[in-house]
Amino acid sequence: MNKYEVALWVFMLAAFLGFELIRRVSPLLHTPLMSLTNAISAIAVVGAILVTGADDASFLTRALGFIAVVASTVNVVSGYLITDRMLKMFKKRAPEEKR
Repeated sequence: MNKYEVALWVFMLAAFLGFELIRRVSPLLHTPLMSLTNAISAIAVVGAILVTGADDASFLTRALGFIAVVASTVNVVSGYLITDRMLKMFKKRAPEEKR
């Protein structure tokens, strides 16, 4: 097996495992899981920046790296906004704020 076949196998196994794990998560654990996936996505941002900025990167590599940076950044920011909104739902409101 060459390195591309190994990388494809790793990607497929990670995708399947990730899908199965997330599918079985209780709704009560959504916020901690969201925080964890945000941290993983932040690591993807760093990796995409490194790939995009490599000296010997081709145009395709730079284009895909740029797309990965944008997509991961959007994922991180929106994930934190959603998590913040969910956590605000659990805070008690003052009596004058209730409607």
